[in-house]
Amino acid sequence: MKILSCGITDIGQRRQRNEDSYLVNDKLGLYIVADGMGGHAGGEFASKIAVSTVEEIIRGEDREKSHVSGDNILDTKKELSDDSQVEGHEQARLKEAINRAGNMIVRRAYEEPELKGMGTTATVMLINEKKAYIAHVGDSRAYCVREGKIMQITEDHSLVHEQLKSGLITEEEAKTHQLKNIITRSVGVQEEVEVDTIVWQIHKDDVYLLCSDGLSNMLEDQEIQDIVTRHDVEQSARELVDLANDRGGDDNITLILLKVVSL
Repeated sequence: MKILSCGITDIGQRRQRNEDSYLVNDKLGLYIVADGMGGHAGGEFASKIAVSTVEEIIRGEDREKSHVSGDNILDTKKELSDDSQVEGHEQARLKEAINRAGNMIVRRAYEEPELKGMGTTATVMLINEKKAYIAHVGDSRAYCVREGKIMQITEDHSLVHEQLKSGLITEEEAKTHQLKNIITRSVGVQEEVEVDTIVWQIHKDDVYLLCSDGLSNMLEDQEIQDIVTRHDVEQSARELVDLANDRGGDDNITLILLKVVSL
């Protein structure tokens, strides 16, 4: 499988610091966007801890597996008997990695009381055997653009999204709701959090976008679709960030773009 990747983070126009973090690790097939929040520089610490911890855990498990089997580090199917077992294994280890990251954030906040209450979103994609395993907490997002159509893969864990699902507000009202930044799940505020996981079949020519709400709040899905279908990943990434900043850059802006060139 050949994938072209690009990651960008930008402070935006209104924030004093960048509390987003991201990871592009093509060797592991691991991609993460984390949007931190809370405390004296706490969000910056929380997002960095989440990204580094998940990477260390996934890398360590794959290295251990490779050492035992001598096989390709991503060839999980040699150890597990069928697709359902592979899928269950990958989802379980992503959930474990995110919750261990949460434990690390809680521990750091305990050691440094000024960081109390810090937390982060986490949207993680692990690519293995023509499938994307996505683990998700918070309101950072994963999208797929396939055959010219954009699909939001993840579901926001936010107060506004809960109200939208319940029919209390409309989609138009949700876009400008005064509580749109309040999330209902985050990594690190508690030692354990419910992690959503998704198994997604990858197709040739798919484009995947992971992003913080600093991007998704400023652009319509159709605009994202139009940009990523017109340009390569690097130019698309730059145009998306520039457009979010042109619209006001209300928050930090972070994104990862992946283009599936061949399977």
